[in-house]
Amino acid sequence: MIGYVMLGTNKYDEAAKFYDELLGSIGAGRFMEAENFIAWSTGPSAAALCICHPYDGNAATVGNGVMVAVNVDSRDKVDALYAKALELGGTDEGAPGQRSDNFYAGYFRDLDGNKLNAFYFGE
Repeated sequence: MIGYVMLGTNKYDEAAKFYDELLGSIGAGRFMEAENFIAWSTGPSAAALCICHPYDGNAATVGNGVMVAVNVDSRDKVDALYAKALELGGTDEGAPGQRSDNFYAGYFRDLDGNKLNAFYFGE
């Protein structure tokens, strides 16, 4: 249902490197790119995560309550993606762990302060 999520950045080159490495670790790569945005996905019909310079020319700011959730297929991949984010300079927002019966997630922020999580839904 979700086509893509766009995150504004004030650190375009650094953010591009962060997401190249972070999303590359789960098999996603750049699939669309222009002067002011980059989109990563696992395929043309899969949801994408994008970074951009804000269209209005103002500084990018973090939306309070906004979060991007990245679905992976195991708890080990949640742990690995969370660890990769911190290794790349992201910050902790909640270590990986069981959040409810079938929901396992780890929370972090990217270099601009955007909040993301990696999650696995299953047993």
